[in-house]
Amino acid sequence: MKPRILVIDDEAAIRDSLRMILEYEHYEFVGAASGPDGIAIVRRDPPDLVVLDIKMPGMNGLETLAEIRKTDEALPVAMISGHGTITDAMAATRLGAFDFIEKPFTSERVLVTVAKGLELRELRQENRELRLAMEAKYEIVGDSPALRAVLEAVTRAAPTNATVMLFGESGVGKELVARAIHRNSARAGQRFVQVNCAAIPEELIESELFGHEKGSFTGATEKQIGKFEQADRGTIFLDEVGDMSAKTQAKVLRVLQEQEVERLGSARTIKVDVRVIAATNKNLEEAIQRGEFREDLYFRLNVIPIVVPPLRERREDIPQLVRHFVKRMAEEHNLKPKRVDPRAMDALQRYRWRGNIRELRNTVERVMIMAGADVIRVEDLPPDVRADGAPRPAPSETAGAAAPAAPPAAGTLREFKDAAERAYLVQKLRENAWNISKTAEVIDTPRSNLYKKLEQYGIKQEIDG
Repeated sequence: MKPRILVIDDEAAIRDSLRMILEYEHYEFVGAASGPDGIAIVRRDPPDLVVLDIKMPGMNGLETLAEIRKTDEALPVAMISGHGTITDAMAATRLGAFDFIEKPFTSERVLVTVAKGLELRELRQENRELRLAMEAKYEIVGDSPALRAVLEAVTRAAPTNATVMLFGESGVGKELVARAIHRNSARAGQRFVQVNCAAIPEELIESELFGHEKGSFTGATEKQIGKFEQADRGTIFLDEVGDMSAKTQAKVLRVLQEQEVERLGSARTIKVDVRVIAATNKNLEEAIQRGEFREDLYFRLNVIPIVVPPLRERREDIPQLVRHFVKRMAEEHNLKPKRVDPRAMDALQRYRWRGNIRELRNTVERVMIMAGADVIRVEDLPPDVRADGAPRPAPSETAGAAAPAAPPAAGTLREFKDAAERAYLVQKLRENAWNISKTAEVIDTPRSNLYKKLEQYGIKQEIDG
């Protein structure tokens, strides 16, 4: 298909001249004698590029450009200037014009500008497609009450510059929540820099976060810009923040307090403007008690705490998540889309998903690749999903299934109290289908406190369910 070039100029001679140049090079020419006529064409049948005269009676080129921008921000526009001033040029550039063609123009000058504009359009289109693909990759799927509570917290926290702390088990989607906060903040146009503190060796993490000068340590053959500098004016996501060493914690605290970093091997401080989002799957309050995490850093990070629920607390989201992953896997692996049989979906919804959404995604990917038919059946699922996802007998059919967990014998009063509290919590969790939020409400305790008790007593659904 030939690229369509719209020329908006009140002079017929200019339009005819550009028609000959463009049609000779096999472009499709479309002409408009005024700004309003050109805008109508853009709205009705958008061209691939616009060539627009600055000086026109009635609606001038700058006014026309402003209206075109409202209709299509990505459409490349080159301006024709015969008597243009620096002021006009600057105004047109601010409005998004990518080039100027001065009168009298040559064929070569026009064709170079058109080629550059079409290349720009292609790049913008590719960028838009990549951005949409990235947004789809990091989309938060589901509408359960537990997830809606998280999204409401994101909506409130995102527009601010406050530090956010994300709590949740491994695989629940803390990164997706962090990206959602960044995407809905005033920093959305700047960088989102992710650092997995658990994946970087202790001897390298300071260099990764704060950078280093050449020769500052053995192996430092080049200067390195740290992650905090890279995230300047944007957002840094410190994942698994509980795995940082005491020395690194002290330096991160300084960045939060002073908004400045110091590269290894340098005495110079560098000012940074960074919004920090941290995440952990550990109980940091217990880590503080053990002397493994700084209390002052914890309070600096924990300005806005958001608990991301495990998948077992949002089972009603599983069918929607499965369909989302089926579609994505089909696109990523060039596979034919598959339908999920109701029995298979039921098994997927019943399974405990110890690895949460990450485990669910990997399971769907495996089944999409390995299942031969167009329908995913329960027989296609991994054996543990089939077995654990089998329908459970009613309480009347299983002796003792609904019986309260009796506390074991205890030697001291403290041991008895602990055992009794554990048994009480297990029973309440069973009664509420292991829904943490609902159980916390029923027993009248904050959800964060219930999470602490679960970790304290080692209560897990796969063990106590």
